[in-house]
Amino acid sequence: MLHRKKSALKTAGAEALPLAIAIAAYGMSYGVLATQVNFTLLTTVAMSVFVFSGSAQLVAVAMLAGGAGTASVLLTVILLNLRNLLYGAALSEGLAPAKKWTRLLAFGISDEPFVLASARFKKVGPDPFYFAVVAGIFYIAWILAALFGALIGNQLDPQKWGLDLAFPATFAALLVPGLKGKPVIGTALAAVVIALVLEFIKPGNELTIIMTGLFAPLVGLYLHKRGRAHA
Repeated sequence: MLHRKKSALKTAGAEALPLAIAIAAYGMSYGVLATQVNFTLLTTVAMSVFVFSGSAQLVAVAMLAGGAGTASVLLTVILLNLRNLLYGAALSEGLAPAKKWTRLLAFGISDEPFVLASARFKKVGPDPFYFAVVAGIFYIAWILAALFGALIGNQLDPQKWGLDLAFPATFAALLVPGLKGKPVIGTALAAVVIALVLEFIKPGNELTIIMTGLFAPLVGLYLHKRGRAHA
């Protein structure tokens, strides 16, 4: 058991740390933008501690800066994070041995830990310790990056330095090797088509992320069920 945990710790560190550095750049972008719309240092960091969702946090900051009400911001954040329900369902078997710790581990579910853990579970089976380490690395990196971004505030332009591209670039690097099977490929293609159509209709539309996140996974789910029915 101890040997397996050491092995999982080593593997998790090797796989997550390089990606966490890239995500930290995205976290800095959030911290800078939050400060620029008059978030306090405490509010900026607290949001990272309790929400831990880069896309949701950036959308929330943009909406609040635009004068949106609290209710609409909360609804948007909830809709944006509905994909985590699918992530949780997919990871449930791999996290099952943790038993009473599964609820705590569920808080660490996000895009990057999901992709890494899914690949790990396929190779070695259930491994909640690996997931805990990976999620912990991303969580700490995200909070520290948000703190640093908030501290430097107006001294840095995220778009000028390309920090706003860190998250999509990192996730694309994780996603492409895993594009295997009709459900996964179908989901990815559906996401591209939906996003392009919505951006063509109204460029910069905040609903693009939400609608893509809601409907693209449904395409994958349909293809998955169809594949099982014909198996």
